[in-house]
Amino acid sequence: MPKLRGEAFWRETLRSAHYVVAPMVDQSELAWRLLSRRHGAQLCYTPMLHAQVFLRDANYRRENLYGEACPEDRPLIVQFCANDPEVFVQAALLAQDYCDAIDLNLGCPQMIAKRGHYGAFLQEEWDLLQRMILLANEKLSVPITCKIRVFPEIDRTVKYAQMLEKAGCQLLTVHGRTKEQKGPLAGVASWEHIQAVRKAVSIPVFANGNIQCLSDVEECIRKTGVHGVMSAEGNLHNPALFEGRNPLVWEMAEEYLEIVQKHPCPLSYVRAHLFKLWHHTLQVYQQLREELAKVKTLEGIVDVNRELKLRCQEEIANQKEGEKPKEGLPFFHWICQPYIRPGPKERCRKNGASGTEKGVRGKRALEEEEDGNSELLSKNKQKKKLRNPNKSFDPSLKPKYAKCDQCGNPKGNKCVFNMCRGCCKKRAFKETADCPGHGLLFKTKYEKSLSWQNSPQDDTHYSLLMGVEGEKRSALHVEW
Repeated sequence: MPKLRGEAFWRETLRSAHYVVAPMVDQSELAWRLLSRRHGAQLCYTPMLHAQVFLRDANYRRENLYGEACPEDRPLIVQFCANDPEVFVQAALLAQDYCDAIDLNLGCPQMIAKRGHYGAFLQEEWDLLQRMILLANEKLSVPITCKIRVFPEIDRTVKYAQMLEKAGCQLLTVHGRTKEQKGPLAGVASWEHIQAVRKAVSIPVFANGNIQCLSDVEECIRKTGVHGVMSAEGNLHNPALFEGRNPLVWEMAEEYLEIVQKHPCPLSYVRAHLFKLWHHTLQVYQQLREELAKVKTLEGIVDVNRELKLRCQEEIANQKEGEKPKEGLPFFHWICQPYIRPGPKERCRKNGASGTEKGVRGKRALEEEEDGNSELLSKNKQKKKLRNPNKSFDPSLKPKYAKCDQCGNPKGNKCVFNMCRGCCKKRAFKETADCPGHGLLFKTKYEKSLSWQNSPQDDTHYSLLMGVEGEKRSALHVEW
């Protein structure tokens, strides 16, 4: 059967999907995809998979894609991050029989993507991207798609999209934010960029950004003319978003936990999903928030979920007539609803000097007083602080390591040359010297080898001598 392309691919293989669940690292796993499909999602992506790891690690393939067959989890697009055409295509060949298309991630803006040189940090390397997509389009039996972020300039974004289409991309998802727009600096996604891309290309286009409810989906399609709309954050806080409903949180949580029983996934995934679903409620019941963070089993998570449900039901029973939601929420906290991420200035105003408002800790920010100076702690530092309340993050209290005289790395405490082991080994070899601190005995072994030259060499002497010579040759190789 010939490979479908463009509109035909979207219409027949993807069944004209309008409602799409985004690829989310550690969050769009099978159990969550099945829950989303039950509540209106028509197309799902896997979490972003690392092409090189997928290629070399059979366990990684099994855990992320090769598990039990699940016919209801289709249509499905597998997303990879990669920066090498051959690696990308080889990984995609291993995945193509388990999905309906392969997506190349060109939108991840996180620091890990910058360090790994993938995602949105490839958007300047058009020659490389052309080679990757051309090769994938030639070798794969399923279509190749791309998910991108925009450039600040609309014209450049349009040319970028046209280049990808020309290289062989069959469907394009456009996140209407630049790679600098992330976290508290996310801001509003530009539907103008998305509309311009939709008008400039002939392949199907999905929009991503500013989607918190079904009316947003409908408005985005109307304004931009895209074929479908993708949701990430909105879907995590309300899996029934595409149904246009705002169900009770515990209904979604209990249904998800039932699916996890049938389709297990790492406990960290489950915990993260419940933190999203119960986000507003956990701002009220801080103790249960801490319990959810510390629990070690699925049964323990189920128990915390049950307790949250009971607390909410008790609150509903004691509710006064005409009472309205607090904290400016559109619904009461036990109802699935969007989370609007505050900007940095808004967060500082909200948290004030103490980092709390009416006893509620702000998301991803915690004010701590250390040595009279206040500082914002990251989410990871908050977790470390919970495990060890005495831990300090004051840079001046960090241990100071003496540096190697040669390269600046930490030196060995007992090194006779005041160097790290690598530099010490080179110098000891050059000077035929010893460094007991690093266990380097070039001088001692050389002197012993000289004393044995005029004596019969038994097997032990010969082996030791050859060991010395081999070590010197090895050191010489490092020198070169």
